Amino acid sequence: MSKIITISREFGSGGKYIGILTAKKLGIPCYDRDIIEKIAEESGFVDDFIKRVTEYAPSKSIFAYSFVGRGASGESIEDKIFAIQEKVIKELADKGPCVIVGRSADYILRNYDTLDVFIYAPTADKVKRTMNFKGVSEREAKKLIKETDKKRSINYKYYTGKTWGERENYTVMLNSTELGIEKTAEFIAEIYRRETEK
Repeated sequence: MSKIITISREFGSGGKYIGILTAKKLGIPCYDRDIIEKIAEESGFVDDFIKRVTEYAPSKSIFAYSFVGRGASGESIEDKIFAIQEKVIKELADKGPCVIVGRSADYILRNYDTLDVFIYAPTADKVKRTMNFKGVSEREAKKLIKETDKKRSINYKYYTGKTWGERENYTVMLNSTELGIEKTAEFIAEIYRRETEK
């Protein structure tokens, strides 16, 4: 079975770019947007909706899942999309070595040979990066970071039963500010190379 890298990340930590860069260094594919497109194809829902429900809870409380609409089977649209997401991520992993960003991939691929990475950064650095990339004020950046990570953690808890960002769920946790984006990606790539050489 091929070794897969999963990247979980705090909003504004640069985790997505670290995932892309790691994949380039290793010469393997990085899946992020591709997952959304494949889920959209299979579900019939538009990309923006898929992007929202595959990583984020409906609101900042886990109880929000109690109020989503459910069909006769008891499944909500969110549940059906998570099932498709699980199928898509496993199909991509089955193709060979790759990097998968977000979407509970560390949990979905728990029975695969994975290197599970969690990327975090100090709040000040996340705020600065969010202001630059999103073109928002400091206040808006702080709010966006807090709300995004809260909804990510609730979604993760609901579908996995585990706590997002808890160290026991990951192989390694890295501060992207400490090493910088480039060196963080190289560090992950080096761990991967050593693991695959065993």
